[in-house]
Amino acid sequence: MIELAADCSRCAALCCVAPAFAKSSDFAVDKPAGRPCRNLGDDFLCTIHEELPQRGFRGCVVFDCFGAGQRITGETFGGQDWRSAPELAGDMFALLPVMRQLHELMWLLTEALKLDEARRLHPKLRAALEETDALAGRSPADLRGMDVDPYRMKVVPILRRASEMARAGRRGPDHSGGRLIGRRMRGADLRGASFRGALLIGADLRGADLRRADFTGADLRGADLRGANLEGAIFLTASQLRSAVTDADHP
Repeated sequence: MIELAADCSRCAALCCVAPAFAKSSDFAVDKPAGRPCRNLGDDFLCTIHEELPQRGFRGCVVFDCFGAGQRITGETFGGQDWRSAPELAGDMFALLPVMRQLHELMWLLTEALKLDEARRLHPKLRAALEETDALAGRSPADLRGMDVDPYRMKVVPILRRASEMARAGRRGPDHSGGRLIGRRMRGADLRGASFRGALLIGADLRGADLRRADFTGADLRGADLRGANLEGAIFLTASQLRSAVTDADHP
């Protein structure tokens, strides 16, 4: 079974080492690529995991590798890690963005297969899922040289069509790629709307009806979703919800 949820206990903390990040509202310090975060423990776990937002590391809270980290560690490199085998560090770190993109695509395809309205597309979706999983299972050398973008462009139209079929009964406004930063949409009827790639940073969506809305790649940092109806929302990730303000934050 394909694992598409991050399990940090089975990963060599690749996301805490491989990427670079700059001091900002998302990260409290500068960190160059390939250098372990200062909060990384000897057990490959974060020493401030329960206090990340308070300590200035909101960027860590919203990151999701979709299970790519543990696959690279456990499958691609057979359980080895960059500390005990430093000669593997370069390859392990280089593979993280590639594997993450493939696993994100697999997550989207898996979610699309849950859409009953798109059942006519299910054979194509399953075939794309199997093909993407096979790509992710290739050797380190093959993965390191892989350009995922052309393959993504082949899969995205199928995902978009699945979304359109799921929203056909109530096609809301098309905000794809929209700059909706701070937009006031409190209580709005946005059923079946498309927010694909939209910037919803700090948007007021309190009490909005977002049933069957498509959130593929939307930036929801600081968006207020308290009281919003998200039943059946499409392609809405856990990391997107963690980046927003929800009822769970203010019970």
